[in-house]
Amino acid sequence: MVDLESEVPPLPPRYRFRDLLLGDQGWQNDDRVQVEFYMNENTFKERLKLFFIKNQRSSLRIRLFNFSLKLLSCLLYIIRVLLENPSQGNEWSHIFWVNRSLPLWGLQVSVALISLFETILLGYLSYKGNIWEQILRIPFILEIINAVPFIISIFWPSLRNLFVPVFLNCWLAKHALENMINDLHRAIQRTQSAMFNQVLILISTLLCLIFTCICGIQHLERIGKKLNLFDSLYFCIVTFSTVGFGDVTPETWSSKLFVVAMICVALVVLPIQFEQLAYLWMERQKSGGNYSRHRAQTEKHVVLCVSSLKIDLLMDFLNEFYAHPRLQDYYVVILCPTEMDVQVRRVLQIPMWSQRVIYLQGSALKDQDLLRAKMDDAEACFILSSRCEVDRTSSDHQTILRAWAVKDFAPNCPLYVQILKPENKFHIKFADHVVCEEEFKYAMLALNCICPATSTLITLLVHTSRGQEGQQSPEQWQKMYGRCSGNEVYHIVLEESTFFAEYEGKSFTYASFHAHKKFGVCLIGVRREDNKNILLNPGPRYIMNATDICFYINITKEENSAFKNQDQQRKSNVSRSFYHGPSRLPVHSIIASMGTVAIDLQDTSCRSTSGPTLSLPSEGSKEIRRPSIAPVLEVADTSSIQTCDLLSDQSEDETMPDEEISSNLEYAKGYPPYSPYIGSSPTFCHLLHEKVPFCCLRLDKSCQHNYYEDAKAYGFKNKLIIVAAETAGNGLYNFIVPLRAYYRPKKELNPIVLLLDNPLDDLLRCGVTFAANMVVVDKESTMSAEEDYMADAKTIVNVQTLFRLFSSLSIITELTHPANMRFMQFRAKDCYSLALSKLEKKERERGSNLAFMFRLPFAAGRVFSISMLDTLLYQSFVKDYMISITRLLLGLDTIPGSGFLCSMKITEDDLWIRTYARLYQKLCSSTGDVPIGIYRTESQKLAASESQISISVEEWEDTKEQGHHRSNHRNSTSSDQSDHPLLRRKSMQWARRLSRKGPKHTGKTAEKITQQRLNLYRRSERQELAELVKNRMKHLGLSTVGYDEMNDHQSTLSYILINPSPDTRIELNDVVYLIRPDPLAYLPNSEPSRKNSICNATGQDTREETQL
Repeated sequence: MVDLESEVPPLPPRYRFRDLLLGDQGWQNDDRVQVEFYMNENTFKERLKLFFIKNQRSSLRIRLFNFSLKLLSCLLYIIRVLLENPSQGNEWSHIFWVNRSLPLWGLQVSVALISLFETILLGYLSYKGNIWEQILRIPFILEIINAVPFIISIFWPSLRNLFVPVFLNCWLAKHALENMINDLHRAIQRTQSAMFNQVLILISTLLCLIFTCICGIQHLERIGKKLNLFDSLYFCIVTFSTVGFGDVTPETWSSKLFVVAMICVALVVLPIQFEQLAYLWMERQKSGGNYSRHRAQTEKHVVLCVSSLKIDLLMDFLNEFYAHPRLQDYYVVILCPTEMDVQVRRVLQIPMWSQRVIYLQGSALKDQDLLRAKMDDAEACFILSSRCEVDRTSSDHQTILRAWAVKDFAPNCPLYVQILKPENKFHIKFADHVVCEEEFKYAMLALNCICPATSTLITLLVHTSRGQEGQQSPEQWQKMYGRCSGNEVYHIVLEESTFFAEYEGKSFTYASFHAHKKFGVCLIGVRREDNKNILLNPGPRYIMNATDICFYINITKEENSAFKNQDQQRKSNVSRSFYHGPSRLPVHSIIASMGTVAIDLQDTSCRSTSGPTLSLPSEGSKEIRRPSIAPVLEVADTSSIQTCDLLSDQSEDETMPDEEISSNLEYAKGYPPYSPYIGSSPTFCHLLHEKVPFCCLRLDKSCQHNYYEDAKAYGFKNKLIIVAAETAGNGLYNFIVPLRAYYRPKKELNPIVLLLDNPLDDLLRCGVTFAANMVVVDKESTMSAEEDYMADAKTIVNVQTLFRLFSSLSIITELTHPANMRFMQFRAKDCYSLALSKLEKKERERGSNLAFMFRLPFAAGRVFSISMLDTLLYQSFVKDYMISITRLLLGLDTIPGSGFLCSMKITEDDLWIRTYARLYQKLCSSTGDVPIGIYRTESQKLAASESQISISVEEWEDTKEQGHHRSNHRNSTSSDQSDHPLLRRKSMQWARRLSRKGPKHTGKTAEKITQQRLNLYRRSERQELAELVKNRMKHLGLSTVGYDEMNDHQSTLSYILINPSPDTRIELNDVVYLIRPDPLAYLPNSEPSRKNSICNATGQDTREETQL
């Protein structure tokens, strides 16, 4: 074994000054060499250069001393002129000789010696091998002219009175000033510093020209009019200002020549200076200048960081940000690395925005630009991603770096960050508020499949509106839809609220129902004072506390509301029939001006539980009334809580047949075993007991486990949900989880088919003919920064193709730009669509932020734009709870005790309830559900269009024989041809003439050709498309059963009524949006959860039938 201690080298000796004095010889035998670095900087020249040039502080002092020295020499020249007595005569000797006193001469000689020494020293330090370059410099020549004569006069006393043009030192002072300013701003590379420098140089140049002209004229006129300095100043100002009074003029030819020379110099030098100043001014306009520190400390401002600023994004931000009254005094500082485009510049020149919006061209990664924006004093910083980039991951990387830079520079500034891909969220977890685009997009697409138009509901809730849209429209549905769109989410402390203060100590459902009945507000959630989590509809067991924060939906917040009793309203003769018909809006949502709503207080004081309940409308007799609506209890009664069905408390397993129970044993409830990205919220959902082999996931290919090759062969009991995407990204996790959430019944779980390529054959194989919904999200490959509005081109065309091939297929998609929604289900000559287009333009002219809301695809929830959710990030600055509430509604987050969004459909057996208020009471008293809105579908009569009118000669000639065919044919078109009888009659006459043309054939061949020709003429475009699809289905071996019914499509329109008035009539097929309590909240901890109410906490789609 080797001795380790012997291998350890000895410690180095301690080198001390004492050892050197005492002659310690141990260090002499050491072979180490001491090395000194940067020896070149230890030379005398380098030290002088470091002091005079390189060191910023000492160099600035030298420049300041030199500047003062030159000003002193000019001041001594003026003193010499003022002390000199003008001599008589016109001799030229007066030009070359002056009277200079001895003390003045001594001062000028001292200044000349110091100046010349400094000039020679700086020339030596800056010498780089070319001596003539140093000698022929203009400052060096001027220094020689002004200093050498004084130095010579020391050795030659007769030259003491020699005239020396010391006034030329003003140009040397200007040069020293430039160097001094450059040293001062050496470390500040900003456009405004260059602008200041250029203005200073221009002013100093002008002053030097005037001073040189004054001194030159005065001296040359010594043999003429003997002008003093004031007369010379007057002459120069008059001459340079081009006024030219003529009362003072030069007399000698030398002075005239000097004036000509000075004017020529001014005409050359000043335009150059003005050109440079104009260039810097333009550059400063492009870069946006600076946000002053004084304004930042006295006024409030927010910073908007974007990679490229488009006019749509700017207007959405400004309109939403300044929609809140308390933000009217805020400034918005935009920090963008690109130059301001023409449209943005034109908008920012509008007086409304020019006084409050400041554009700075710069990067958030530079501390200088963050300092310009005064980021450390900002109230908030909004960082938005560029969703039009081809590489969305790269766009997220840029956003992450911006967030890191802002957090490093201003750690206390609140951050509001928008990210595109969910896997990048954990990099910006430190931000105060984060909105992930793909999370929200896929969650809304998923909920649109089970709760129709969820995307429209969320979009309207997060937009700021007064509900004035559509009020000038003649159509009733547009008035109702536009008025209800003004509802938003607000908050207030219970003990400070007029709406909810009286419900302290009572259950949540009791407070929600009676607040809606009395004030027309919809209480949807609460938050304890000592808890950060928001609970949506915590259920009837939740008791309201005085310190609870209540979240409610209303036209405006309570602070902007004025309350008016029913009796006072009758005295003031306020009409309650603003909207006529069975579905009118409440009075409290009609009277609105300047952000204040007058709310009608009905006489609905809190009654005892044994008191009367809501009565039926007066047209029904009392004998036939069905008293089946129980009162809403103040405190929850466990026996009265039904967590499963509205009429039955039986669990799903008990009502399910034995064969269905056995088939569903393969499902279990739990958390997904794998998370696709860091930061995803765990969700309790339905899982399989065993993992399915990867080979079985291919629907169009058989494997050793099954032999199915199309969706029809699988025999799914529920309709399919098809997702057409380019790639299976991590965002799809947020699409699947809401559809498999634990509160959805197993019997209503829809199979999900992911279609990564969507030609017609693949569409037919995956079961598009019997699909419940088809979601289209394949637009990533069309992202183009050159024309960003074309980013939706592929999606729009694909959806239009699907719409033409399968007219009744429920297609749900997402677009980048809201303006492109007008192309969804496009009909070129559809009169109704043209009318809606005109309405949209009128609403936009009125300043509406929701002008696109009347487009039928958006109102029906078939399409939405993710850019609409930008307002969610903007609103979170004022309403910090909006992102949390939206995530809870979409199922992105799950909090124990918080409810979830679902829906139920009104059937004929439910129409006896009649009004929305009675429906509210029925839901609150039976299951604890809180309704928040209605999705209504009405029939629509579209005007005829020439391209959609099909020609049928036999239908015109023989109506009895082709009656059935006519019925199907009329249903295949989306227009009513009876509205245009003249057009139809001319079309039939034209078709008849066409059928009579051609040679006359005899026999069966001629009849066959004629029949084929007539069949070709009378085929419509819809029939051609149907024939194409059927042929492809037959070729693939698929059954065509069901495709004809798919094309038998009735034209309808759908829209949303958010928080309608209590007296709104419910109609058949209405879909009611519900916030249902968490079923797990009703389970006792000691009991097993076999008969779990999770199974019956249904998130019904539009086809659900719930008995009331």
